[in-house]
Amino acid sequence: MSPPGLIFAIESSCDESAAAVVARGDHSLSNAVASQIAVHAPHGGVVPELAARHHLENLMPVIQEAEREAGVTIAECDAIAVTAGPGLIGCLLLGVETAKTLAVAHGKPLIGVNHLAAHLYSPLMNEPGRLGFGEGDFAHPYLGLLVSGGHSELVICHEPTRWEPLGQTLDDAAGEAYDKVAKLLGLGYPGGPVIDRRAQEGDPTAFPFPRPMLKKASSDFSFSGLKTAVRLQVEALGIPEKTNGSSEALINDLCASFQAAVIDTLLTKTERAMVRHRLSRVAICGGVAANRGLRAEAERRLAGNRIQIPPMSLCTDNAAMIGGVAWHQLQAGERMALDASARPHWPLRG
Repeated sequence: MSPPGLIFAIESSCDESAAAVVARGDHSLSNAVASQIAVHAPHGGVVPELAARHHLENLMPVIQEAEREAGVTIAECDAIAVTAGPGLIGCLLLGVETAKTLAVAHGKPLIGVNHLAAHLYSPLMNEPGRLGFGEGDFAHPYLGLLVSGGHSELVICHEPTRWEPLGQTLDDAAGEAYDKVAKLLGLGYPGGPVIDRRAQEGDPTAFPFPRPMLKKASSDFSFSGLKTAVRLQVEALGIPEKTNGSSEALINDLCASFQAAVIDTLLTKTERAMVRHRLSRVAICGGVAANRGLRAEAERRLAGNRIQIPPMSLCTDNAAMIGGVAWHQLQAGERMALDASARPHWPLRG
């Protein structure tokens, strides 16, 4: 007999093909991911058509790897979960149709999961490497700061399947800004890890880059103006055409100053939302939550509050977080109809 509450989950919203087996909503027995970084790096960003094509190649191998790693077959699981949106439509459809086929073949209920909801839930997964700061248990309700390549949002998480969105990016997301600035500086793709690394060697006060929308009371974000400010500075300095040692120091300073502006903006908005809504628990999630500068500054600035950050493996896109939320949806009786389609613009709603 298999343990109760096993979810087999699939994720394919962007450029990661992933599958996982999750037990009772908080522990992954497997979490297989096939990355496409090498595919998209020459283009400086994700190419939707290429991403969909590689999902077609990668999905079945990661599904089989997830079964092997967990020592559990799909037939032994209680339900099939899949990211139904938001994301790139071609990529989502491949995951959704694969999950439908598996659900029908094995006679399992199908659960469609919102990708954003899964990221917001990821800090609650009981996984090694999870970071927690402050006193007390971490539980609902909490404020979620979701920062990734496609999203920058502040959301009150009342329950695993009930949210109250407060604000979102009006243009570039934080992760997208990292990628674009890295491209400006000739640092390659993805931009987040390399800028974070170079920022450790630079002066965060070297360039007074703007903190977008901090003069406004809303919880919305905007990073396009910051990206433009970096571009203008790069053009004025003639970087990255220079290749001497001084240009390397300048690049480090640009990275540090840019990252300081992003982190200051994110955390100032977070602090304001915490005060306004009287919340003392904060979850930082999404790909940018892997940023060392953000983690360190969050611990410093939000000291006295309870902060939770998922392990690195759950910051970037993965299927374990999909299975975590899906378990709660299964308990609530939620099901995805077999004639339903992917939802590329699926917003979070309470």
